[in-house]
Amino acid sequence: MPEIGATLREARMRARIDVSEIEAQTKIRAKYLRALENEEWGLLPGPTFVKSFLRTYAQALGLDGKALVEEYRLQNERGSEAFEPIVSSPRSARNPRRAPRSGPSRGYVLAVGAILAVIVVLVVLLAIGGGGGSSKTSNTATTTISAKKVKHHPAATHHSSTAQSSTGAALVSLSLAATGSVYVCLIGDDGRKLVPGSELHAGESTPTFHARRFLLTLGNNAVTMDIDGRPRTVPASSQAIGYSITKTGGRRVLAAGELPTCK
Repeated sequence: MPEIGATLREARMRARIDVSEIEAQTKIRAKYLRALENEEWGLLPGPTFVKSFLRTYAQALGLDGKALVEEYRLQNERGSEAFEPIVSSPRSARNPRRAPRSGPSRGYVLAVGAILAVIVVLVVLLAIGGGGGSSKTSNTATTTISAKKVKHHPAATHHSSTAQSSTGAALVSLSLAATGSVYVCLIGDDGRKLVPGSELHAGESTPTFHARRFLLTLGNNAVTMDIDGRPRTVPASSQAIGYSITKTGGRRVLAAGELPTCK
């Protein structure tokens, strides 16, 4: 197979297309397009960007982008990169939070057991014939049981509502849908790599993630973001774009030196 750069250059010259026209069409800076034609891989941001730019450039010229990317991998990569697969997940599996525990609590079971034990004792006393004593015992037992109920249930209810409100108060949801080939690095809470530097293609999407804060790097603007159920587009850019996304701060653009990496 001819050299990758020569293949791109010859196809562009045959079509009589200037580099500036390809730049306007693909949103890839002209210096990166020339670096691809000259096979100056060191001038590009990294292997992942090389493959993404190479595929986009080839498609713009009507070439087989997959074949050129495969040729680049054979020539320049020692081992294949292990990417976490990105697939659309069912709606029922999109919420990573664990479902609340169902069923009665241990304290409630103990309280019910105590009530049943008192009832059994009262029945035995009535059967023996202790009328007056039974009445007094019944009143005392009823008062004690009522006190146990008042003491137990409000505290449990308050604790449950407080825990629930503090768990999901600051979480923000995020999903991505690609409209073209785009490099994605998405990091959630505690530095967890949710999308570890993978390439999405048109029609592909990620699951809906939940976190207190997301850090995101995009190779270009060929993607739509869904933040808390609201679609957001990405402005056109000829270079990598970064965002910090939180519940209270919304979507903030990151400076070039702040962009997260998934290496």
